[in-house]
Parts: sequence; C-alpha cells; structure tokens
Amino acid sequence: MCGICGIAAPGSFIRRNVDESLIVRMREALRHRGPDDAGHFIEGAVALGHRRLSIVDLTGGRQPMSSQDGQSWIVYNGEIYNHRSLRPALEARGYRYRTSSDTETIIHLYDAYGRDAVRYLRGMFAFAIWDGRRRRLLLARDRFGVKPLYYTLRDDGAIFFASEIKALLAARAVKPELNYDGLSDYAANHATSGDETLFRGIRRLPPGHTLIWEDGQVQLERYWELSFSKPAHTLSEIEYVAQFSELFREAVELRLMADVPLGMFLSGGIDSSAIAAVMSELVSEPVKTFSVAFAEREANELEYARLVAKEFGTEHHEVVVTPEEFFAALPELIYHEDEPLAHPSSVALYFVSRLAAQHVKVVLTGEGSDELLAGYSRYRTTLWNLACGRFYHRHFPESLRQLVEARLVGRVKNARLRQRLSRTFLSLPPGLTSLYFDNFAVFSRAMQQRLFTPETLERMEERNPYRTAFDRLSESDAETLLDQLLAADLKTYLHELLMKQDQMSMAASIESRVPFLDHKLAEFVAQLPTRMKLRGLTTKYILRAAMRDRLPPAILKRRKMGFPVPVGAWLRGQFSHLADEYITGARARARGIFNPEFVSELVQRHRAGEDHTERLWALVNFEMWQRRFMDGEEMNETQIPERRQAARGGIRV
Repeated sequence: MCGICGIAAPGSFIRRNVDESLIVRMREALRHRGPDDAGHFIEGAVALGHRRLSIVDLTGGRQPMSSQDGQSWIVYNGEIYNHRSLRPALEARGYRYRTSSDTETIIHLYDAYGRDAVRYLRGMFAFAIWDGRRRRLLLARDRFGVKPLYYTLRDDGAIFFASEIKALLAARAVKPELNYDGLSDYAANHATSGDETLFRGIRRLPPGHTLIWEDGQVQLERYWELSFSKPAHTLSEIEYVAQFSELFREAVELRLMADVPLGMFLSGGIDSSAIAAVMSELVSEPVKTFSVAFAEREANELEYARLVAKEFGTEHHEVVVTPEEFFAALPELIYHEDEPLAHPSSVALYFVSRLAAQHVKVVLTGEGSDELLAGYSRYRTTLWNLACGRFYHRHFPESLRQLVEARLVGRVKNARLRQRLSRTFLSLPPGLTSLYFDNFAVFSRAMQQRLFTPETLERMEERNPYRTAFDRLSESDAETLLDQLLAADLKTYLHELLMKQDQMSMAASIESRVPFLDHKLAEFVAQLPTRMKLRGLTTKYILRAAMRDRLPPAILKRRKMGFPVPVGAWLRGQFSHLADEYITGARARARGIFNPEFVSELVQRHRAGEDHTERLWALVNFEMWQRRFMDGEEMNETQIPERRQAARGGIRV
C-alpha cells in the first residue's frame, strides 16, 4: 500500500523541467499512505513520485523503479498476489530480476506486453508507467477499483495524477471549485457514482480501465468487464458450493502474502466471520482480529465479534468510540477522504484501523460480499415491490388505488409503519426509478427540487442522479433484474465503499485487502443462478451454505445490520449544535446552494422524532468539506467555527 503521484506535459513543454519541489510537494501530501520510504523521478517535463508502506520485499522494491533497460519507470500502489507465479515465464523471456517485489513483475510485464500487462495481474493496484521510448504515460487501475487513482487534464495538455485528490491540490494543478454536475448524484447516492468527483476538473480513472497519455492526448480503454452470462452447463447445488468454497479459500490464502504482521477486521457479520474461519485454517498462529463499536446498546455488536473470536481462538482487540471522539475526528477524516464522508461508519473504520496499526500492517476485510451475493435487503424488497406493483396496477383501477392509499396508508397512526407503507407499491408507481432508486436515495429527485435553490438548479447541467446507474445497467449482460441491480451496484455504490475502506485505513497507515473481490471468485459468483445468491428471504445463500458447518448458528442466522452508528440520536441531542452551525448556520446559508427553509424543516422534523439521519449527515459533511477544501480552513475539532479566526486562502498540506 502506497501513495503515487505524477506529472506529464506535452512535447512543446519538454525543455521546461518539472520543478523538483513540485513533485515533492505532491508526494508529501501522501505521506500517511507511505511513512516508510519516499522517492521521485524527473525527466524533463515528466515526474513521478512515491510514498511507500513496505509490505513485500522490505529492503528492495524501492520506487520509482526502472525497467531492465532503464527506459521505463513505474510508481505503483497495491499488491499483485500472483506475482511469484508470473515470474518464471518472464525470466524465460530473458528478464532478470533485481528484487523479489511485485513492482518489478509489473514493469517486466509492461515491457513484454505493453498496455495488456494488466490482464495478467491478480490483485489490487493503481500504477503509472512512464515509457521513455514512446514518450507515453500509462495509468492503470484494478478491476473493481480497490485502489484509488485521480487525475486532471489541463488546458495546456499537461496531466497530473495521484492516489488522493489532496496531492493534485497541493500541486495547484487545479483550483478547488465545486463541481455542480456532481451535486445531484451526491445528494441521492451518498457520493458521485461515475468518474466525476465533487471537484470541478478532477476525475477518477474508472475501475478496470487503463489510460494512455501521449503528447497531451488521452485515450481511455476498458480491459475487464464482469460477465453475468450464465453458462450452458449447470451444476448441482453441492458442486456450486464446493467450487465457491475452493475459490474463496484461494482468495483468502493469496491475500496472506506479506513480509509483515497481518490481521483482519471482525464485525461478527457473516462476511468477516467467514474470512476468520478460513484464515484461521491457513496460519499457524492465532489470527489477530480487530473490532469497533459504540457505547450505545443499539450500536454495539461486539458480542458477535467475541463469539467468532472465541470460536477460532483469535487474538482479539476492541475499541469503543465515544460521541466526543467521533465528532472530534470528523473534520480531519473529511480531509483524508478528500470528499464528504458518505457514511458515518467511515469514522468507526478509522478508529479500528488505528487500533489495528498498533499490531499489524495489513488487514483483511469483507467488502464486496453484499454487492456480489445480494446481501442488502433492498434487493429482495425491490423484487417484491415490483412484482406486487405490476399486478396491483394491472388489476386495480386508479380510483381504487387512490382510496386504498388514503384509507390504509394515510390513516395509519404509527409513524414508522406509515413511513414503511409509503415506500411500497401501495404508494409508488411500479417502476425501477421509483421503487428502487428514489426509494433508497438519500434525497430523491422530488426532494432535490426542494433541497437546491433555483440558482443551484440552474448551474446543474446534470440533474438525473441515476444516469450512471442506468448506464451501468444497460451495459451489463445480466438477464435477470437481480443480476442487473448487482451489476450496477458493483460499479457505483461499491466504489464509494472501497474508497472509504482505502482512505480510512491509509489515514492510519495500514493496508486493507478484500478477498471477496478476487476477480476469479467474482467471475464465478456473477455467473451463478440467482437462487444461489438470494433465495426467498435468505441472502448470500451460497456463502451461508459454504459456512454451514464452520460458523456458529448465531452468526449464520443473524439479520444483517450494516454498521450501526447512533449519529441520528447524537444530532438530536448533545451534538444538535452541529446541525445549527453546518446546516442552518449563516455560512452554510450564504453559499446559496441549499434552500434554507427546506433544510431548516428537515432539522426540526428530525428533532421532533422523524428519522432524517442520512440527510442531515450528508448536509453536515458537505459544509465541513466546503470549509476545509473550498475555504482552505484548518478544522481540527468540531467547535462552532465563529469562535475562532478562520484560516483563508487555499489548501494547506
């Protein structure tokens, strides 16, 4: 795990050398990603920078690293788990190894196969290769986007890239300005879904893509697509489970590759528990496990983590986060994320990462399982709603449907039940947009018309928050609706979860690995019959079947909880002043982005007992992000900002 950055300018700029202080400034903005070592390479108007967190080949493997002939240079972030198996074929072609690092395998593969080198790699990666012979820069990102890579292309043709946005801002490659075209997406979906960011002019390289920059021109190419097409030959359930078990075990085993101590995050859910079960069979010493919770009972699931830890005899560690610690950390974590924190669980992830960093340098985590194996309840809810809704609208006249809604839904006294009924086919038209996207959005399309001011709406050229998701749906070869939803989430919603995982763990300088997103395992799972993913009310069916005799029944049968964070209660109670400052306060209103009457109404309704936690969280985070990045304000704690002199004038790194 490392931080990479770089610059390349067109041929007309070739005589103007990159100032060394510029690439060093970019590189040092990423120090937390690689506290062990640093290096840079400059050749005319091209520069590469690297910060290293040493995991494999601790004494060798320094970067930037050159090719055998010294004509190509690489900076790389990630782990290639099959690098040792690739080495013999490369040596047979005449490539001589100077190190035992996976970095050297990538540069040899590039020399041998050019852009197609990525197709041989099994792992997580983001890398840049400067090809001095061709005067060409190659950027590449792993299949699911586990490792981040951002870039900006300036009007003069120069390209700047980095593992995190803050390095681009440190180089002043782009001025920190709000991207209004990302606002609708952010408001609905927790974060931007495609290659856009909330910074105007800054994009991210899409997962499974390479980018070639040559003399100011850019060419994007997709090198991998997850296929949901079902093979003609089907297997028995026993055979499916056996193949899944074998691939899952291999995925976990590959991710034990390290020359440093490693452990895993253990929530007590089925995903992390399954990793713990397999991992404990593959290592000779007790697995080091790490869990996080809050003192509030509804947000404390440590009993399940302890049950799994006891079952497999792990060396278990826990941290309980207070609300004071939670909010004190929030501004700095927004800085590490570069964009507003999509989920409150990001803060908890940072605290457990910090705990783990006291004992290990690498952790395994369960990200990706829900999107591959239909783990979210919204999938089955949507399938049920759509099926019932089509029947209901086909066989019942509109007048009767209106009567049912008025008498049944409108008169229910229990507010929670009334809210749940309002999100069913009884109240909503039977389409995917209304029953899925709007139904599970933070701010639906209708709410956004009230959320944004007329001036903001006028500046937003892109007002459809689901455009990217529908594009991903139409691109997929999935035939069933469930697989189509999974295909879309794997390319949109999952991306933000992976960025959370990467940036919160890297803020604590540890590496996180995701065995469920091994692409060989994912390719097998995608092509499974949907009944092996979602069967009735049972989610992740094949994983539960594979773990039936290996996990405690309490873990196999427990309902999915996500990661509960009592932020709604905190914003209703002792930290309600944060809503007053960051949502309805004078500075937030002065930006003219959100309708002050509507957001004030949301705050008051939340305080009166309605649940608007996700919406208030999005608004608080957005304003904190604006102050940190757009205003250049150093926010070290969540006190009311007017009580101190605000710093102005640009990002400080």
